[in-house]
Amino acid sequence: MDGIIFDVDGTIWNSTKVVAQAWTNAIKEHSHLDITITQADLESLFGKTMEEIYNQIFQLIPDKEERDRIAQVCMEYEQEALRREPGVLYEGIVEVIKTLAQKYPLYIVSNCQSGYIELMLEIIGLEDYFKDHLCYGDTLQPKTYTIPKIMEQHNLKNVVYIGDTFGDFDACQKIGIPFVYASYGFGEVKNTKWRIDSPLLLPQVIESITKERHDQWS
Repeated sequence: MDGIIFDVDGTIWNSTKVVAQAWTNAIKEHSHLDITITQADLESLFGKTMEEIYNQIFQLIPDKEERDRIAQVCMEYEQEALRREPGVLYEGIVEVIKTLAQKYPLYIVSNCQSGYIELMLEIIGLEDYFKDHLCYGDTLQPKTYTIPKIMEQHNLKNVVYIGDTFGDFDACQKIGIPFVYASYGFGEVKNTKWRIDSPLLLPQVIESITKERHDQWS
């Protein structure tokens, strides 16, 4: 295996509580909308592209330019809030990432906006453990494009993706790469071959996938 690619929200950490409050504050202070965004709202939306999330939250605003303006303010509030109160890391994920990085090149692909992955890595002190990252904000494309793009950039041929939503699973199916379902995250994915109920189980699953692929190709 020449690469392990991680999702962020619902896989490495959960920032929905902080982000929901930040976006609510931004909307109330910079628009006439009477909207309160909850943690549950974001848990149901995270995993979609930022454009899809904006379109749903700001559907009462017909003007795209105005939607984009408010969305940008939300991102600024979000970054400030996460520096004060970081997202909640899933138990064991930091140790697992450090362990896996000793043996495999690690990458991140997310549907988030540009700057979000960098902020998360800075906050949790894991910048040196990932070779690279790419997101929707960089490519303006879904994961069916962004995952192959980072694979192309680093000449990756044998990777696995770790994510928590059906969208992640579906993208991996279309691309033709193994998917590990992080069931502790936000989404629900049924009938997946590889599943972890805790980050601590990931190294064992990675070893199983590696062995299976070795046996298939030998």
